[in-house]
Amino acid sequence: MKEVVQVLLDKKMILKKLNPVDLSLLSTRKKIKIFTGVDQNSNYISIFSVAKKSRFLQKDVQDFEELFLKLLYLQGHNFKKKILILNAPLCSKAKVLLKEYRWRLVDVTD
Repeated sequence: MKEVVQVLLDKKMILKKLNPVDLSLLSTRKKIKIFTGVDQNSNYISIFSVAKKSRFLQKDVQDFEELFLKLLYLQGHNFKKKILILNAPLCSKAKVLLKEYRWRLVDVTD
């Protein structure tokens, strides 16, 4: 969680609350971290953090959108912002699809 907080601070985003989400509640086995938070304007934010060696593809975007919908159902409210912290190479078509689904991409590739 420390890495996620540091990335958000680097992007000038300060959160009042940040809570991890148990992936077993979303019935997924993906190697990702999901957090929910509240910013200073009392907007709910969902944060997905991914670190992969392989390329982030269109099918990954579809999978993340499905996980987001499950998270909406689990939490019982809507989120103002969807943030994806990505530490992997990104496919250009996946980038377009992320914009279409209104994800905010934070690329931390070394």
